[in-house]
Amino acid sequence: MAPIFKVAVCQLYPKPMQIEQNFNKAASYIRSAAAQGVELVVLPEYHLTNWIPKDPKFLPLCEQWETYLKKYQDLAKECKICIVPGTIVERHNDAEKEEDRLLNVAYFIDHTGEIIGKYIKKNLWGPEREHLTSSGRDVHEVFDTPLGRVGMLICWDLAFPEAFRELIYQGAKIIIIPTFWTLNDCSEAGLKLNPSAEAVFLDSVLTARTFENTCAIIFANAGGPPGRGYAGLSQVTVPYIGPLTRLGSCAEGMSVVDLDLGILEDAEENYKVRADLARDDWHYDYRHSKTKERL
Repeated sequence: MAPIFKVAVCQLYPKPMQIEQNFNKAASYIRSAAAQGVELVVLPEYHLTNWIPKDPKFLPLCEQWETYLKKYQDLAKECKICIVPGTIVERHNDAEKEEDRLLNVAYFIDHTGEIIGKYIKKNLWGPEREHLTSSGRDVHEVFDTPLGRVGMLICWDLAFPEAFRELIYQGAKIIIIPTFWTLNDCSEAGLKLNPSAEAVFLDSVLTARTFENTCAIIFANAGGPPGRGYAGLSQVTVPYIGPLTRLGSCAEGMSVVDLDLGILEDAEENYKVRADLARDDWHYDYRHSKTKERL
């Protein structure tokens, strides 16, 4: 029989620049999850600082990334729980270019406090490109974890089926997606047509990705005060069912759910997505080359 894992998704409001307060709140949820027998807890993107890169206090906070990564490692070891601490923005000095680089990084920390997975955001949302450095053409990696083969994406990566295909091809069964996605990310034209357009996007694409890849998705988004555009909708989603749990748009909170990987085996038996990807004569390439002629 396929294993069943108890996982928790946390939807948090990251108070701008309140890094220690935000950490302490996250730590409280993690301890609560551990007390309930949870094996993995996932936090949202930018949960320590919020995303205000032009604020003069933002860059100095990003220099503290190692401090908070170590805090999460210690917490994982203390609570004997795996943690994906959303994303942590890291400030690095590039000596060759004599400039700073900001990286938006997700880590998988196991129950012993060891880092066993790391992913740097690849597909940057438009306003992020002025500030963050993408992982570019680095290959999406899959990690062996206590929950099996896991891949990680971040926020806007969700919009790219190719990212999922790379992970699924390598055997990922669970895709973890820390996110900071708001309703205000929609264009003015889109908002006029539907003020909740981004919610439609998230619910539709998350469910579609689980079906088309026979995988589970743990999606942890930021929530926040009403009227500020926070989308929320953090969820754990699987084929056949859709969301096993789904939080609202604004409220902070945590949801604990049993994730039965047998659902994924049943879905693969039905749709045979992974079997097709493994065929020698399969007709799609999932890595593109700049030298290829494009239509």
